[in-house]
Amino acid sequence: MSVEPQHQHTWPQPPPGGYTADDLDRLPDLPPHTELIDGSPVFMSPPTKFHMRVMRLLENALLSTATADMEVVREMTIVLEERQRPEPDVMVVRVDADTGLGQTFYRPEDVILAVEVVSEDSEARDRETKPGKYAKAGIQHFWRVESDNGRPVVYVYERDPATGAYVPTGIHHNRLKLSVPFTIDIDLTKVARP
Repeated sequence: MSVEPQHQHTWPQPPPGGYTADDLDRLPDLPPHTELIDGSPVFMSPPTKFHMRVMRLLENALLSTATADMEVVREMTIVLEERQRPEPDVMVVRVDADTGLGQTFYRPEDVILAVEVVSEDSEARDRETKPGKYAKAGIQHFWRVESDNGRPVVYVYERDPATGAYVPTGIHHNRLKLSVPFTIDIDLTKVARP
């Protein structure tokens, strides 16, 4: 009886100092939704149903309320620095930042709002690492969405120009009603519906 050889995937070796934002567009065979944090590729786990429903709810609600000079995008990266290219779950960006259908990233100055839906494998990145990097890069508005027994809770932050850090402006359980960065009114209870 012969033993079939097992296929082994060989991962690329990072260069000294880590990968750069440009490398994400050139590295072969990267899994979908690979981010770059501190020069290291971060691979996303498959999303949960909660994660998918929250992203769909937010994307649809933001699409219906964003102004004509804004576009809502999902799962695209932001080049923050040479070795930083995170991928928020949902973003609101300026329409004039569109470079065509081959576009793979945005710049921080293009981003009006970045949203992270926290998953079990991304808690530290979504709660600490990425918000700090977004604020440092000058992104004015950030939302973090957590699950409270399958119900979304949205933590809303705005960048303080004096400190360059995010400050909390509200915690929203059933309804997300805001006047900045534009008028928003989202029924968060729709996520839990079957």
